[in-house]
Amino acid sequence: MASTYTNLGIELQATGENAGTWGTKTNTNLELIEQILGGFTQQSIAGGAQTTALTISDGATGATAAHRMIEFTGTITGNQIVTIPIDVQTFYFLRNSTVGAFTVQFKYATGSGTTFTFSATNKGDKLIFATANDGTNPDIAAIDTGITNVVDDATPQLGGNLDGNGNNILIDNTNFIGDENTNEQIKFATTASAVNELSVTNAATGNGPSLSATGTDSNVDLNITPKGIGRVVLGAGKIQQLAEKVTNSATAATGTVNYDVITQAVLNYTTDASGNWTLNIRGDGSNSLDSIMDTGESITIAHVVKQGGTAYYNSAVQVDGSSVTPEWQGGSAPTAGNTNSLDTYTYTVIKTGAATFTVLAALTQFA
Repeated sequence: MASTYTNLGIELQATGENAGTWGTKTNTNLELIEQILGGFTQQSIAGGAQTTALTISDGATGATAAHRMIEFTGTITGNQIVTIPIDVQTFYFLRNSTVGAFTVQFKYATGSGTTFTFSATNKGDKLIFATANDGTNPDIAAIDTGITNVVDDATPQLGGNLDGNGNNILIDNTNFIGDENTNEQIKFATTASAVNELSVTNAATGNGPSLSATGTDSNVDLNITPKGIGRVVLGAGKIQQLAEKVTNSATAATGTVNYDVITQAVLNYTTDASGNWTLNIRGDGSNSLDSIMDTGESITIAHVVKQGGTAYYNSAVQVDGSSVTPEWQGGSAPTAGNTNSLDTYTYTVIKTGAATFTVLAALTQFA
């Protein structure tokens, strides 16, 4: 009776078979068993889309499919398929060390059983069971042993707190921290040469937490920028060390002066006025004051006008291009300016309804 072979190539010697060569064959079988139990081999699958068949050599060592761990290597330029014979029953440690963003599928040579595929970005390890559970359509079962890189898991979840262990968390430009519905909550933008940053500090009982501008520079602003004509809204509390924006303009007051409240709180004209002027108070060239204020809100602005030997004055006031009659401090509107002075006009605009405003105005001479 002739010898037979297992599906991994180990020779099963028949009684009385192989007289005189039994020892050699037994040693080969032992080497095969050692190879199957813990052997490592590399298999190049370099090239374009193709199928690479791993084979079994009956009674001989060296067959790729008869090793415990198989490392796939080479530069691949297309999706790869790697097959094993349909009757192989064992488990493998597979390592995908290929170069190239293409998939590597591991399957039986024939049949419609389940398979395992390394994704195009998964250059990791996997424990695979070749079950040989069906003579026609056997299954490949993948066992999850964890991930080598977070990128291998498209939906990672934590079982506890994430501890940076003294390391940083790096977030790519324009990426964000989202809520449980994947909506953006905090979005990050990067500056390549950045040396300053935000620092967030919590506090003990009786003290408030801090949001601070920190970094290499000695004096660092903290910029809070609304979107579009949105505003910065603070809850009840105190504001300390407030500085308002001043626009210095080498302009002579005359005609219609558009005062854009979005741009500044003080508009300083540094050239002698050349005529009486109408002041038109608006949001800016694209936004009306009415659109950026709610009913029950007010805004206070100042217009500083340099006067020469012939003085002029603010003879009319508009809001969003519509005339309003201010309530002037002292009860009377000015009828003249002050020569060789800095005439400073202040206006408090109160919105009392839709496109309806009360304007409180005052003129102060500085000389």
